[in-house]
Amino acid sequence: MKVRRLCWLGVRTEAFEETTAFFRDVLGLPMRYEESGFSMFGLPDADRDFVEVFSPARHDLATSYTTAPVVGLLVDDIVEAREELVAAGVELIDDIQSVASMNGYRFFHLRGPDGNVYAMVEGSSALRR
Repeated sequence: MKVRRLCWLGVRTEAFEETTAFFRDVLGLPMRYEESGFSMFGLPDADRDFVEVFSPARHDLATSYTTAPVVGLLVDDIVEAREELVAAGVELIDDIQSVASMNGYRFFHLRGPDGNVYAMVEGSSALRR
């Protein structure tokens, strides 16, 4: 497996409104999508790299994000990465998931030895550069 770079950040926070305002108003990240308890921001140099903020009230989203912000690591082949993590005895949290509106964008989550959740991502815009 080859990890290319960090490509995604997600945070579940009691300070949802304040954190959303921080990314939008202080850091100037462009809002890509927003609904009750969920905000998605784009990153300036990539069309498929995001920062996402989740409210604890959203019981349908990011429920495993409880220990710290979650980072997404970009890999070339998500199936290969998953197989290598299984062989290494790493705890996998979910199956490979696809985002239907983003052809080729796939991810899954794992628990690191520190107890934190991490995401493996395939299909970020950086692979096409």
